[in-house]
Amino acid sequence: MAGFTFDIATLWAFIIAFAVFMYIVMDGFDLGLGMLFPFFPKTEDRNVIMNTVAPVWDGNETWLVLGGGGLMAAFPLAYAILMPALYTPIIAMLIGLIFRGVAFEFRWRTKSERNRWDIAFAGGSLVAAMAQGIALGAILQGIHVEGRHYAGGWWDWLTPFSILTGCAVVAGYGLLGATWLVMKTTGELREHAYRLSWYLLVATLIAIVVVSLATPFLQADYWKRWFQWPNILFTAPIPIAVAAITLLLLKSLASKQDYRPFILSLVLFGITYAGLGVSMYPYIVPQSITIWQAAAPANSLNFMIYGIAILVPTILAYTAWAYWVFRGKVHADSGYH
Repeated sequence: MAGFTFDIATLWAFIIAFAVFMYIVMDGFDLGLGMLFPFFPKTEDRNVIMNTVAPVWDGNETWLVLGGGGLMAAFPLAYAILMPALYTPIIAMLIGLIFRGVAFEFRWRTKSERNRWDIAFAGGSLVAAMAQGIALGAILQGIHVEGRHYAGGWWDWLTPFSILTGCAVVAGYGLLGATWLVMKTTGELREHAYRLSWYLLVATLIAIVVVSLATPFLQADYWKRWFQWPNILFTAPIPIAVAAITLLLLKSLASKQDYRPFILSLVLFGITYAGLGVSMYPYIVPQSITIWQAAAPANSLNFMIYGIAILVPTILAYTAWAYWVFRGKVHADSGYH
């Protein structure tokens, strides 16, 4: 594997990767809830679903701002290359998030138009999730760079592989949403969430396997990093860990546990995210721009690290407090109105 060098640029890469991961898992489950709306046709069930996430969903998106802003500040060259390459999926994601956010507030204000806002909530969630997965696939498959700028076309992001990763993210977010409902609800709604969790787990596992098999064929370096000796000694634990967590997740669903399915789904996301890091490191724009080539001057990175040292613990603290205060099951007679 490529030699690991720890310096201020690498530290910033880890900070941004952490922020992106926090966004994926924390906003991922409420995007999953939106996509699951069509499977819960009763208005009462949809109200409960909304109430499970109402106290925390705004805060979840803080990590998206931190990840995007951090990328622009710490790795301006990567930001300048990635944004033109991904304008379409990013704009689609933002439009989806806007529809979801507006629908979240407006569906409580009207009864006659509530179904329309429910459609907007579900559709916005699906578009945002799909766009995020497509953007991931577009980055993994490689971006055409000449010198210090993007040299590809407007539609380079749209390929069978990016559509595959888009579907994988949709399935994964759906699994997070279903297991979140298992943890937060009771009665028939919880039982239906259990049933959906089984299907979504199977879909997520299929997606993980297919994407994992396809990725090494995108770039020769990916193949070497995963399968060349002695690299395989370091990469083999990742699929083994995925298999182990999958078995535990299946067991937790079979025994109808409340908290473990969601926690294990988060762990599954974490392992696959680590696999993504193995594929990409040390590139921030795969096979074109390394972390160090894209980094801002060291003086700037050192200056900004003081702000991050305050900001990240603060976000973690108020996020943990919000989840703690609103812990436990959500019932139909209480919540956000």
